[in-house]
Amino acid sequence: MKILVIGDEESKSLWDHYKPGMLDHVDLIISCGDLNPHYLSFLVTMAKAPVLYVHGNHDVKYSHTPPEGCTCIDDDLIVYNGIRILGLGGSMLYNGGYHQYTEHQMKVRIRKLWTKLIRYRGFDILVTHSPARGINDGDDLPHMGFECFRTLLERYRPKYFLHGHVHMTYGRQYKRIDQYEDTYIINSFEQYLFDYENPDFSSPVSRVV
Repeated sequence: MKILVIGDEESKSLWDHYKPGMLDHVDLIISCGDLNPHYLSFLVTMAKAPVLYVHGNHDVKYSHTPPEGCTCIDDDLIVYNGIRILGLGGSMLYNGGYHQYTEHQMKVRIRKLWTKLIRYRGFDILVTHSPARGINDGDDLPHMGFECFRTLLERYRPKYFLHGHVHMTYGRQYKRIDQYEDTYIINSFEQYLFDYENPDFSSPVSRVV
């Protein structure tokens, strides 16, 4: 299954310069947040694949202009084509804005999902906006990751962890692909295409076009 993960910056090739059929080979699109809701609506209209998303810390407009035709997986664990996907959007609390949480608040969100985590015996993909603490996150509070995300990786050992928030255009070189124990970590900045069953991470750049 080909999964296109997106986040933080709209891809000009997928929006401004879109060509019919460009997304025909994509089976699932996952947004890690901080994207224009109209962009997600456009992609789900043009693709033959569903679009799942979590909120980024700048997605205030989603409350009155949600992405049409897309599915929010924030605070939920869903199963798509047999793949268990857990969604936890938002960033570390730094100025009191929407979709910002303290470490304790994020732990409470996870605790509320325990029934589903037990029922489904864990998950295969963790989708967040922020990274995990100590794994390619920032030193400043706004870009600091969550300790509880690392705990989730250690406890459930999912196949993939998809996140955004730390832009690859920042001065510091954030990794596109990393690995923590049994989990492949993908920074969703702009776009990254991978094969769920047979991933090939030999190239740091994998685009639809």
